[in-house]
Amino acid sequence: MKIIFTLSLLWIGLSGYAQDDKEVMASIYKNALTQGESYEWLRHLSNEIGGRLSGSLNAERAVNYTKEELDKLGLDKVWLQPVMVPRWVRGTPEFAFIETAPGKSINVNICALGGSVATPAGGLKANVIEVSSLEELKTLGTEKIKGKIVFFNRPMQADLIHTFEAYGGCVDQRYAGAMEAAKYGASGVIVRSMNLRMDDFPHTGSMSYGDLPNNKRIPSAAISTNDAEKLSSMLGIDSNIKFYFRQNCKQLKDVQSYNVIGEITGSEKPNEYMIVGGHLDSWDLGDGSHDDGAGVVQSMEVLRLLQLSGIKPKRSIRVVLFMNEENGLRGGNKYAEVAKAKNENHVFALESDSGGFTPRGFSFDCSDAQFNKVLGWQPLFKPYLIHYFEKGGSGADIGPLKDDGIILAGLRPDSQRYFDHHHASNDTFDAVNKRELELGAATMTALVYLFDKYGTAPISNVNELKN
Repeated sequence: MKIIFTLSLLWIGLSGYAQDDKEVMASIYKNALTQGESYEWLRHLSNEIGGRLSGSLNAERAVNYTKEELDKLGLDKVWLQPVMVPRWVRGTPEFAFIETAPGKSINVNICALGGSVATPAGGLKANVIEVSSLEELKTLGTEKIKGKIVFFNRPMQADLIHTFEAYGGCVDQRYAGAMEAAKYGASGVIVRSMNLRMDDFPHTGSMSYGDLPNNKRIPSAAISTNDAEKLSSMLGIDSNIKFYFRQNCKQLKDVQSYNVIGEITGSEKPNEYMIVGGHLDSWDLGDGSHDDGAGVVQSMEVLRLLQLSGIKPKRSIRVVLFMNEENGLRGGNKYAEVAKAKNENHVFALESDSGGFTPRGFSFDCSDAQFNKVLGWQPLFKPYLIHYFEKGGSGADIGPLKDDGIILAGLRPDSQRYFDHHHASNDTFDAVNKRELELGAATMTALVYLFDKYGTAPISNVNELKN
């Protein structure tokens, strides 16, 4: 018996898991696909509540709904964590056109960027100057920019397989475009939507004025990819055409909102915390199904699947539904601030904020030794076609928890369709596939199960497995 036990430990040490882990994971996936709740939760969040911009009535309704659903699960603890959040309102729908000659115009699709100021009440009309980068503003200078609408038209790089890399390569023009253009006297900014597809949906998103005084801030809006191409082509023919847009958005005073938190208390190490989460807020153009309703319900489902699969965690497992990721990250910062003040020992955090598409794997922010341990679990995920295990980023909301003692991870679904919907009016429930959503929830649960069972410390020798 001793020989068999020793050989078993040696096998676990080499592979990183035990034979019964396959059976547990099979149970998790079966329960997710045959008894899942995530899709129904998302249906209600999307169709019955809708877009959940921070500080809005819908955000408040989402807090109440998700807390009620977590209460129904019979967790050990469910509570609301207060956090002050910004309140920006879009106002009446935006309107824009390209004027080719007095009395001749072509309507185009735009939306105000989150945090932008309004145009004058009657709108803003001016000549347009097209640029492809923030750096180009310096080359043009005040003489060529003053009084004009700056049109940032740098597309996402289509030949990059990792679409988040393409997004990161051009999002600076959306975030900082107005701040930088205002320094050269621009009257407004129009930004090509962050979208790899050609369509008529403008994509909003956060922007910043930095420390510009209020009287120097200029209105900023996104234009759809089809209309960005149209505007660029028309400027190529006639650089004297004018652009008109009207928006009446405004920034109001901060209001109180909440992170929603539920916990299964650990049976052996209750003071070691593992969290899963997504952000409860969304932009207001669609209903936020992919960004990030999917991550919210998948994270809730992790705790339910652990219960349904008969898993009693050694460590305390929390679901955290963060508020205000989109335009402030107040929820993520507040959670980390409270955790630090209470001296809580967080050992693992997993975030889902890349859409509800087919899961491909995870990225990990951890040491090489910890990552090598995770690689030992890859064969367990192979039957579910999960193959992507890479070191890299994790998630915005769990980022503030980062220190030397925690492993941060991000669920990585197939991202090829994500930016078709990201921050746009077509981010709606009908764009989410039930089975893909459920597979993502099961994949997250499986990883949480493995980290809870084996811990986060690297396995250096067989003797560690006896503890």
